[in-house]
Amino acid sequence: MEKQALAIMKPQIKRIEHYPEMADRLQMHVHETEQQIERLDTILNDMLEKHSGIKDMMLSMGGSMAALSHAVAGDEILKDAFANYAFEHYEIAAYISLTGLCDATGAQNAVSLLEQNLNEERSMASWIEEHIVPTTLRFIDLSAAEETAKR
Repeated sequence: MEKQALAIMKPQIKRIEHYPEMADRLQMHVHETEQQIERLDTILNDMLEKHSGIKDMMLSMGGSMAALSHAVAGDEILKDAFANYAFEHYEIAAYISLTGLCDATGAQNAVSLLEQNLNEERSMASWIEEHIVPTTLRFIDLSAAEETAKR
């Protein structure tokens, strides 16, 4: 899931032109996501489990396709913001589920690492929510000025 998130965010960052605050926050979240992957690897190693390379590859490809699908839209920045907001909530739900599972099974070492990831996802979702209206209004202003507004 986190590798899919990277595959979604990295192409978006490269394409953003008129929304520097969005690009900066996405770049920050890319760094957080890379740390989240490290935490998840720690949890898997502690549990003597391995992640699925095939699943990682497929999810990463799916993320790349999702990022590209908005590139042709006239309102790419808005579609990306909406999709990112939804994906953050998907990740939040997954971390809540995993934290509950680890709590119930006594895997307390994993709980604190998962809670770190969960808090970062909640923070990103909150940031996106706070910036949907300003991003929408900036899009409208740029469109009215006949500037490239989509990204």
